[in-house]
Amino acid sequence: MNLFTMERVSKSYTDRILLDQVSFGIQEGDRIGVLGINGTGKSTLLKLIAGLEEPDEGNITMGRKVAIAYLPQTPIFEKDLSILENVIAGKKAKEAYRNLEGEARAMLIKFGINDVDASSAHLSGGQRKRAALVRTLLTPADILVLDEPTNHLDSQMAEWLEEYLRKYQGAFVMVTHDRYFLDKVTNRIVEIDKGKLYSYEANYSRYIALKVQREEMELATERKNKSLYRMELEWMMRGARARSTKQKAHIQRFEALRDREKPVADGQVEISSVYARLGRTTIEMEHLSKSFGEKRVIRDFSYILLPGDRIGIVGRNGCGKSTLLKLMTGMLKPDGGTVVIGQTVKLGYFSQENESMEGSQRVIDYIRDVAEYIKTVDGMVTASQMLERFLFLGSMQYSMIEKLSGGEKRRLYLLRVLMEAPNILVLDEPTNDLDIATLTILEDYLQGFEGIVITVSHDRYFLNKLANRIFAFEENGEIRQYEGNYSDYLEKSGGFGAEEVVKEKPKQEWKQKNTEKLRFSYQEKKEYETIEEEITKLEEKLSMLEQEMEQSATSYGKLSELTKEKEEAEALLEEKMERWVYLNDRAEKIVASGGRI
Repeated sequence: MNLFTMERVSKSYTDRILLDQVSFGIQEGDRIGVLGINGTGKSTLLKLIAGLEEPDEGNITMGRKVAIAYLPQTPIFEKDLSILENVIAGKKAKEAYRNLEGEARAMLIKFGINDVDASSAHLSGGQRKRAALVRTLLTPADILVLDEPTNHLDSQMAEWLEEYLRKYQGAFVMVTHDRYFLDKVTNRIVEIDKGKLYSYEANYSRYIALKVQREEMELATERKNKSLYRMELEWMMRGARARSTKQKAHIQRFEALRDREKPVADGQVEISSVYARLGRTTIEMEHLSKSFGEKRVIRDFSYILLPGDRIGIVGRNGCGKSTLLKLMTGMLKPDGGTVVIGQTVKLGYFSQENESMEGSQRVIDYIRDVAEYIKTVDGMVTASQMLERFLFLGSMQYSMIEKLSGGEKRRLYLLRVLMEAPNILVLDEPTNDLDIATLTILEDYLQGFEGIVITVSHDRYFLNKLANRIFAFEENGEIRQYEGNYSDYLEKSGGFGAEEVVKEKPKQEWKQKNTEKLRFSYQEKKEYETIEEEITKLEEKLSMLEQEMEQSATSYGKLSELTKEKEEAEALLEEKMERWVYLNDRAEKIVASGGRI
């Protein structure tokens, strides 16, 4: 059943076209993730769906009894009401037996807001967002419209929300940067790109593959059109005379090719590694303790930052993660212990909330306040050139900051931090409000960054890609260290006693088996002798398929068939490569044990 439809809708903001003649619909059972670079109109699309904005052109229709619940990017609460009163204001339970107030209390506590009767005026930005999420989830709706619902959620809260949305009976459409979250809860991705909408019946992982396929097809079509245009241009230059109907059609074809809309490559944030030399002394913390009233958040913590450290800090909201960052950077004094910061340390601090930005200041002046020129691996680069690399192009650099979207302000703030050429980067929830394209480039930049990186993040994908050590906040202000990324931490923190028991048994089994010489089975020996030849043939087949795809670029049916065949060949090649690694490893063990292959 169709719940919502927009037809040929256009929407502009100042001189920027966000949506250009787009059509879009929501069906029952749709679980839609909206993607796009910051400033392309994701939040605007959600506001149009929620009925908070009207299109400049086009039609929006919705079923008569379709109810929508909307979570804005920046929620507003009535300051005169308590948190609980704000959450349940104007709501009635769908079923008479439901205790709406009890549900609201339980859900608020689950989201880390324990004093639900306190004034909402004292809520932090993160608490306000979580309380607004509860308010939205408790609103009876056929369509949930969620703008960045995972911002300010710790991992356990995000997992709870994942489970809630999996079981949700209605449809939902949301903007989020959390790639694992998108993978687990969506069945459709809608991408906004240069004013157009592209819809993919897929979760995030599958969308990536389908997007590449779409772009390859567009580029193949454009290559063919360029060749045709060159031929038509030569014909026109020889002197076309539009006397016959045939010649008129020829001229019209030339004009259509000349005026065609050409595919434009996606803008990408480019960040060259900007780095100041770091001396022997970095940041040394000894026996740090910190309490707020009776609540102890950090107890007897010691650590010396090492060159190459990529530290991820995890724990429940309110446990003290941001406090630890402020202690190690000297922004906050400990109750006990010492912090020594080396003379050559140059800190870059990217906080949860953007620093105060003067709305009437121009974008370029905000960056020039830090530096007019910056030394990068590519040489000296001007503030304007750095802005271009961050997708602030042309006249946009001279726009007022107040005209930027929330995500664009976040990206601008990130550039300002990097323009300071730090050698220790401290990132407090860097993934909040950054689009996935910017996140991907930031991750690549951090992997090449020569200095030290410390980050507080609930983004599991980001921590898996970045961290080589995890600081986990546990009970009573204790901080425990785990080697590896976030997945390694999850594996290692799941009960140490059980892990030791599991390891003990294989040792006994090995002693029994070690008396026998290793050897290949008949089938393994046969496979070992032929697998390299099979891999070579598969690689040759893939090369031939790629050539055929280029030649069949104009035939959608043939291209789809070849794409499917290529995917199957790639999967088989990956399987064979994994098997080859296993067989070679086994062959080495056989030789080492004195056996024969």
